[in-house]
Amino acid sequence: MNAGELTVIEAGSTQVTDLGRRRGPRYGVPVNGALDQRSARTANILVGNPDAAPVLEITALDVEFVADVDILIAVAGADGHLTVDGVVRPSNQPVSVRSGEAIALRQIQGGLRAYLAVRGSFDVPRLLDSCAPDSVLGFGGRLVAGATIALRHSTAPIFNAHFAAELYDLDAPRPAAGFVVDVTDGPDIEDFAATADRLFAQPYLVTPKSNHIGLRMTGPLPERRTQGEVLSRGVPVGAVEVPPGDELLVLHRGRGVTAGYPVLAVVTPGSLDVLAQVRPGQHLRFRRLSAADAAARARAELVELEALRLRVRSVFDALDALSTLTTGRTHP
Repeated sequence: MNAGELTVIEAGSTQVTDLGRRRGPRYGVPVNGALDQRSARTANILVGNPDAAPVLEITALDVEFVADVDILIAVAGADGHLTVDGVVRPSNQPVSVRSGEAIALRQIQGGLRAYLAVRGSFDVPRLLDSCAPDSVLGFGGRLVAGATIALRHSTAPIFNAHFAAELYDLDAPRPAAGFVVDVTDGPDIEDFAATADRLFAQPYLVTPKSNHIGLRMTGPLPERRTQGEVLSRGVPVGAVEVPPGDELLVLHRGRGVTAGYPVLAVVTPGSLDVLAQVRPGQHLRFRRLSAADAAARARAELVELEALRLRVRSVFDALDALSTLTTGRTHP
């Protein structure tokens, strides 16, 4: 039984998603899911949810929502002006919202996407164990004004009565400043001979044709020096391809599971999150990283998120203890 509903007042460009359809590729279905995985995980951790719980992915445009029950939310990712009933509230922290109060996120800047999580998350349809939209299969899609999303839980307000503010600053990680994209060497790097280093020579401009399937960009293009057709084969999320023409293509989470262009490099998992925040018309630079260094950075990011999870857990445990002491009931 659902606890209540979240109503969309102003939809902007928003969809319900999660960390993706990990079972999808074995069936020829793209993984999809939140383009900035780290920010989606952070938002969920801040409200005590599992990492893969559904969240709202908000892209660029202003949004507004109203819940008909008390909830606890957190917003992570690109910076924005977050208000609850007109009162400014912090991003990257848990924020209490009372029933009927308007949640608005406006003026997203410094990036392209923000993620809104609700404690207990949403009750939404799933396909292959994921609620991530898939435009090819016609599953999910953009929210519209007036739509409602079922809420699994309500959470009574958590406030510091003396300061009228949240009880905690949990030092949550934020998206990296600047657009530097780390890559490891791809399987076809030898095909480009000495021209492969052009990838690191100058910034690339992201074009308006970019989307969740892949980012297209212009700049100094490496040139394939070998002849012969590249057969279609499995390609990873993050493959840096050099198709015929005047653009570089970086495949993202909506990419098909096979492709037939030479793969010059592969973007690291952490830098896929960076790519999720680059707007068309902005520049980025590529930086070569060894496979060992890429693995070490991925482990360090997981350690950072786990440390945040432990801090959040300690806060909720303390709140439960306080609630039991003062009222005899645990906090919802």
